[in-house]
Amino acid sequence: MQLPTIKEMIQAGAHFGHKKDKTNPKAAKKYGFGIKDGIYIIDLDKTQVMLKQAMDYIAQCIKKNQTILFIGTKRQAQDSIKKVAMENDVPYINHRWLGGMITNFETVKLGIEKLKKMEALKETDEYKDMTKQERVKFNKKIEKLQLNLSGIKSLNKIPDVLFIIDIDKEKVAVKEAKNNNIPVVGIADINTDPDLVDYIIPVNDDSRPTIEMIMDIVSQTIKNAKQGKK
Repeated sequence: MQLPTIKEMIQAGAHFGHKKDKTNPKAAKKYGFGIKDGIYIIDLDKTQVMLKQAMDYIAQCIKKNQTILFIGTKRQAQDSIKKVAMENDVPYINHRWLGGMITNFETVKLGIEKLKKMEALKETDEYKDMTKQERVKFNKKIEKLQLNLSGIKSLNKIPDVLFIIDIDKEKVAVKEAKNNNIPVVGIADINTDPDLVDYIIPVNDDSRPTIEMIMDIVSQTIKNAKQGKK
């Protein structure tokens, strides 16, 4: 696994944190390098160490055949989350976390089964025989389900691990995971409590280049781990 260099992370803007009044004191103490122009700078030497630990953990999970669920619903993360998840056959959520998804997973499964049945129906004569108005109504329903559930159609049980981009934005998912003893690997800026997750990757989680860089490493880690199992 080839980790990004400090220079590469700086070029991606990974080192930019937040203004002092928006910084979590615990995160600043653990991962802050200093303040420049009123902005906390993230210590990328520590980021490299934490990134390595997080990737080692992900590799272990893959080798154990554990299910990792990717979550990244912010605009900067949506495309990268989907791309890497689909490349590696990993379930993902990139539109909206469904509140109670873990605690009420059986309800989510019903939604997934409904989506699968509706998608199958589109290939039948029953769909072809629908009126134009009926098709429009049907397609609106299926599009709504696909938006929320298409990334988790393969999920038949509660995930073993969550991989989250921006643990502050996805705090509901983090809380559900914590309540159900599910480990969380999280990309997080310096404005969040680092103790909320099990494996934190402290970087600028508002930077699209940084997110893409980290997700490339995640993809490489999963591929390598799968090859190691063979």
